[in-house]
Amino acid sequence: MDKMRMESVDMTAHNIEKIGVLFPNCITETVDENGNPKKAINFELLKQMLSGDVLEGDEAYEFTWVGKKAAIVEANKPIRKTLRPCPKDSLNWDSTENLYIEGDNLEVLKLLQESYLGSIKMIYIDPPYNTGNDFIYNDDFKISSSDYSEEIGEYNDDGYRLFKNTDSNGRFHSDWASMIYSRLMLSRNLLTHDGVIFISINDKEISGLKDICNEIFGESNFLATLIWDKNHSAQSGIFKVYHEYILVYCKDIMNIKTPKSIEHDLFEAGAMKKVSGRHPASEFTFPAGTRFDAPDGTILEGIYGDTEKVEVTKGRLIAKNGKTLEDVTLKAGFTQANQMKQFFYGDKDSLVDSQGQKIVEFYFNSTGKIKIVKERSVESPQTTCHYGTQGAASTELANLFDLDESPFSSPKPVLMLKDFIIRFMNDGDIILDFFSGSATTAHAVFEANVQNNMKVKYILVQIAEDLDKSLKSAQKDAVRTLQVGIEFLDSIKKKHTICEIGKERIRRAGMKVKGNSPVTTINLDVGFRVLKLDDSNMTDVYYSPAEYSQDLLSKLESNVKSDRNDLDLLFGCLLEWGLPLSLPYSSEQIGGCTVHNYNDGDLIACFDENVPDSVIKEIAKRQPLRAVFRDSSFASSPSKINVGEIFKLMAPDTRVKVI
Repeated sequence: MDKMRMESVDMTAHNIEKIGVLFPNCITETVDENGNPKKAINFELLKQMLSGDVLEGDEAYEFTWVGKKAAIVEANKPIRKTLRPCPKDSLNWDSTENLYIEGDNLEVLKLLQESYLGSIKMIYIDPPYNTGNDFIYNDDFKISSSDYSEEIGEYNDDGYRLFKNTDSNGRFHSDWASMIYSRLMLSRNLLTHDGVIFISINDKEISGLKDICNEIFGESNFLATLIWDKNHSAQSGIFKVYHEYILVYCKDIMNIKTPKSIEHDLFEAGAMKKVSGRHPASEFTFPAGTRFDAPDGTILEGIYGDTEKVEVTKGRLIAKNGKTLEDVTLKAGFTQANQMKQFFYGDKDSLVDSQGQKIVEFYFNSTGKIKIVKERSVESPQTTCHYGTQGAASTELANLFDLDESPFSSPKPVLMLKDFIIRFMNDGDIILDFFSGSATTAHAVFEANVQNNMKVKYILVQIAEDLDKSLKSAQKDAVRTLQVGIEFLDSIKKKHTICEIGKERIRRAGMKVKGNSPVTTINLDVGFRVLKLDDSNMTDVYYSPAEYSQDLLSKLESNVKSDRNDLDLLFGCLLEWGLPLSLPYSSEQIGGCTVHNYNDGDLIACFDENVPDSVIKEIAKRQPLRAVFRDSSFASSPSKINVGEIFKLMAPDTRVKVI
């Protein structure tokens, strides 16, 4: 029976396996720091295998900075962390499919690699812009000060996890580049084959960010640089800057479809032309009851029209109650004869034009010209986006919180995120935002789902930034916003963190959307499961064999930390086994033991001590795909072996592991 790792994926080992599939002769062995054998790559042999494509020497086109190699290593390194479920902080825990995760987004992205690999349709992030006044993640993988001093001639002590990256820092651009690079590396793995990523940025780092994205996603997968027209307020300086950017990349350009129209608006066009060699005259019989926008009693006979001549060859074009009274055959330069035939005498519902736009109707206007009504379903988004100003977005948030001022600086407009969601996402798709801030993304999901009758789900990730600490080092223009946020959180008796602002915004946005459309939003999912990043559920053993004593062994009877419960252990198992974290589950008592059933048999777990054979047999009888127990669930090694035999007999396809 296998034992669970209880740590995130080792991306380096994963990449070595992928290279081994292509070049098995390049895989060799070495030993780790503990003297245990492990796989490695013979890079010299790999160079020979790729001799025609390997660049020798240092001259190559690339974007690099001090700390880049270390950022790559750290992104691939596994961690012993977990996500702990928090039902009390959640909304509709049992029924929602949305997730709100509190914690360092680099570590969270590592933990999501198995559960959401290739599952995220859209990523939107609004990272720190590196203006010199904002906070960025102070990642552990930054090179040491002495190493940096050697290469750059600057020295900078390590700070807290979040630190203010001022432009006086010698590593000003390098720190930011390392921070964003590692996160984008991991996020790309999560995108579906037709997935897209939107990244908000301003002038400070757009050049470096585009180089990073070209490297991670591939230059061929660049879709657009959108320009958000965000601010028309008075400004000083040589130039007035009223815009920011949104870089758009995809996972694979070959799988990207034309974006949907945001409004699916209807438009009209003519369905006939002047008779010519290109548009020869043809006859078509329109059935009685065709829409005719003319006063009752209007009759058209013979030949009518100016440049687009129409001849009535059979019957009369008579209007009554806005429709034609009888069948009428017309001769004209029809441009849509085949589509008209299908519309009037075939399947209307599947009718589209050559551009994929749905044909809604053919009708006569008051002059007897035939018109066509289409649904604009292939309208391309504009690169210059008018989603409202920054100030309007702040006002929108303030109003939602019943405040005179916004409790969060620089929120993005809901309309912008809603536009992206409607254009690129469909039922069941997931959007990820791992710099979620005020949770605009969740708000936009609710509105998009209502407007387009969709069921898009979200995963938000946000570090629990302490607003009191941020206030101490805030610039003058940010002080008031932080004070408003703190005062608001005091009024609702919540901790002073960005996460609490985000969660409250989701609650209020959900209530507002449902209140605006109570009938159509009965089944709208406005809830969220809260998960919090924490150290592993398993105890760490720091003792050598010589240091073990009987007293110490008695303290180590359980390999699970004393503050962890069954739900903690269940979700830890979900992460390792790669199951989504938003599926339904139930718990029941069987033979005096608590048994958890996740998503109707995807995983059944029992974490009780000394689980009797009768319970094991009942679990095996249900033939789950996976089963998990604690090591201490079995009184002895023979008991553990017996469990394996029970499953071999009753559920041979079930994978069984212990923690």
